[in-house]
Amino acid sequence: MATIRMHETTTLTPEQFIAGLTDFGPGRQKLFANSSDADLKVHELGDTYADVTEGAGGIWERLRYDWSDPSRVTMTTIDSNIWGGDSGHTYTFSRQPDGTTTLDAVVVRDGKNLKGKVTGLLLGSVGKGVLVKALHNTVKAIEARQASLNS
Repeated sequence: MATIRMHETTTLTPEQFIAGLTDFGPGRQKLFANSSDADLKVHELGDTYADVTEGAGGIWERLRYDWSDPSRVTMTTIDSNIWGGDSGHTYTFSRQPDGTTTLDAVVVRDGKNLKGKVTGLLLGSVGKGVLVKALHNTVKAIEARQASLNS
């Protein structure tokens, strides 16, 4: 099992980042490279939760999103073709005195088959940079989207 911890600082408020994270409409793949619009299926959507299947490149997972705590979003893996056990994502937000927000992300990858175990091992070691870059790109994409909404 791999646990990957990442950190970003953004000009977004926690509410703005959560709005991007929980926007399951068309164009999601512009914000999240690992979430193809063609593979996205929203099973249930509430005010502070969602049940969504998403993925790309032949890897998919069904996630239970919970954003009932305004400083934290949890995404628990319900089903996947390679992830099981304790897999999921947690985003924690802290407002800073200078108006920025720090974002701490934890991704847990518990492979349920050989492909998952190998992929998790790679992500936990040499592949961590791929996830760090993906998070950075997501933050920048949501910032750009927010800037266009504000103009």
